Amino acid sequence: MAGAASLRGAALTLAGATLWGFSGASSQYVLAQGADPTFVTAMRMLCAGALFLAFLAVRRRDVLARVFADRRTVGRFAVFGFGLLGSQITFAISIAYTNAGTATVLQMTGSVFIMLFVCLRARTAPRAGEALGLAAALAATYLIATQGDFGALRLPVEGVLWGVANGLAVALYVVYPKESGLFERFGGLATTGLGMAVGAVYATIVWLVRAAISLAAGDGAEALRIVAPPLDASGWAVLALGVGVVGTFVAYALYLSGVARVGSVAGGLLGAVEPLAATSLSVVWLGTAFSGADWAGFALMLAMIALVTIKGPKARTDAAGEGADRAG
Repeated sequence: MAGAASLRGAALTLAGATLWGFSGASSQYVLAQGADPTFVTAMRMLCAGALFLAFLAVRRRDVLARVFADRRTVGRFAVFGFGLLGSQITFAISIAYTNAGTATVLQMTGSVFIMLFVCLRARTAPRAGEALGLAAALAATYLIATQGDFGALRLPVEGVLWGVANGLAVALYVVYPKESGLFERFGGLATTGLGMAVGAVYATIVWLVRAAISLAAGDGAEALRIVAPPLDASGWAVLALGVGVVGTFVAYALYLSGVARVGSVAGGLLGAVEPLAATSLSVVWLGTAFSGADWAGFALMLAMIALVTIKGPKARTDAAGEGADRAG
């Protein structure tokens, strides 16, 4: 029975991570049609946040009552929602400058930032495997950015910077609910759902302010593009289903349900299928070209995940494993 439960948990985790990869490719599809990253982020978080709230209202009404009964808890969710916004919007911008596969691989640097945070908090140096993982992540980022030509930067510098910023944002939003006790008190699904709903409010404000700035600058066409991008029917369908419903709400529900069965360490390793899914879909569906350097960088990032997750003290492996609990 335990083996069957673990197998089911692994299947759910893999399915969720694969759907995260699908959301990345879907975001690339929508961005290529002229959507602004702030619009994509707002629509993604609004859609997923509304579905999470509906789920909690029906199945976990006690959680909502407990959260809103305590001002301090409300404040913590306000901070967590801002962190979720940071991870979502930097991911969308990174895709806009590069592609879904590259952005997702760069996002994996979040596990390194988490490992460094744990080491700083414990006031200990990284163990040998963690140091090798850090070196692998740096080498992967450099290899992807230069495409093997170490004398030149082949990717837009903005894409690399936003990708690494996304990794940092992921680390912050993963660490905060654990440190603040939100995960322990309310569970991963309820915490993520409420955080997504709060983040949707922030994302909407950012989206509308960006449009207002363009309008104030006299660029009405740009403001209109930000508010109502020129998407065709397939673009709107991919945005709603691929990015919002399936790629975020369903992906999180499956992934967190799986991690509850297999643990955060195994979940972190299984979650590494996300960049593989995003890259494969970018190649097959969107026709994105990936070089040998891209695949080598991807392999190094997978090595990094294994190095910082396996054979460490429990406190470290739990934190590193949760690095995959992200909004891919």
